[in-house]
Amino acid sequence: MHISDITMFWTPSSGGVRTYLEAKDAWLAHQAGIRHTLLVPGPAAARAGICTTLPAPPLPFGHGYRFPLRRQAWIEQLVQLAPDIIEAGDPYLLAWAALAAGRRLQVPVVGFYHSDLPRRVGTRAGQWSNRWLNAYITRLYRQFDRVLAPSQVMADKLRGLGVHRVHVQPLGVDLVQFNPRHRDAAVRRELGVDDATRLLIFAGRGAYEKNLPLLLQAMTRLGSGFHLHLVGSGLPRRLPDNVSKTDRFVDRGGLARWLAGSDALVHAGDRETFGLVVLEAMASGIPVVGVQAGAVAELVVPGTGLLARPCSAESLADTVRALFADDWREMGRQARQHVEQHYGWEQVLLRLLGHYRELTGQQPEIPEARLD
Repeated sequence: MHISDITMFWTPSSGGVRTYLEAKDAWLAHQAGIRHTLLVPGPAAARAGICTTLPAPPLPFGHGYRFPLRRQAWIEQLVQLAPDIIEAGDPYLLAWAALAAGRRLQVPVVGFYHSDLPRRVGTRAGQWSNRWLNAYITRLYRQFDRVLAPSQVMADKLRGLGVHRVHVQPLGVDLVQFNPRHRDAAVRRELGVDDATRLLIFAGRGAYEKNLPLLLQAMTRLGSGFHLHLVGSGLPRRLPDNVSKTDRFVDRGGLARWLAGSDALVHAGDRETFGLVVLEAMASGIPVVGVQAGAVAELVVPGTGLLARPCSAESLADTVRALFADDWREMGRQARQHVEQHYGWEQVLLRLLGHYRELTGQQPEIPEARLD
């Protein structure tokens, strides 16, 4: 079976979709009778290993993303690759190219709904845009042979829009790279945090949907007994006294060290479509404080962390205090066990391959995922 992925969600260095595609390729390389190719935007037409790039202009302030403007070259390239199944990983022009190529090749096309486009645009352009965008998403995703959503909240959103053939397909985590064994006492020394202070961490871009201003308000309420370290790009300039930052891209090895060396992850975002960093923290053996909204609430099951009310700095601060008043170390151990049982790439990608085999007629229908 030849599987081709196509997406504009690809940057030179990072991103959740890139992490998924790289893990997927590494795993598929060890599966007998499987070939995997990837078609993504780049500065020029090129081919290296499984990856083919076609030129596309960079998005202004787009963190390395590029946005294709014409689809014909992408259709022709997919037809030339001649896969048995195509997966489209974004809701823009390349999704339409994938559908057109699938019709010409007479092969199934899967749409993976990684990003909640109406909600993302609505926060910037205003809610007036939602009606048009919802209609666009419905029109696009009804045409796929199967639609995959990384969380139940995303699957329910699509079904509510009238999209059919939707399946929950979670992402996974590298259990070797993100591991309690990477705990390093030097992390605290580097930050000047003593053993009596609870060390919290947030990792991710300083994007609007991460609710960093709310998180900083919560840290002001928590005071000197707690310290938060922010890791990522585009982080706020002005920080409370008990907050520090590494304002740059940190590779996954570096992130694994920061996570394992902290006491808990705190995530104030209420619009996550999956929340990969939450899994990475749990795999690192630390509990999570999140909010009762979005996909993070699906990942933080009882015993692995606590959930605060959305949009409330007071509730977030109170929930952090409640975590450390409880047996938070045991929660970290349970968090690790939970991801080992449900979110290792082996378990996740076996199910994904089941979707592909079913659509190409190689195996009977697979049941819906249950992760509880």
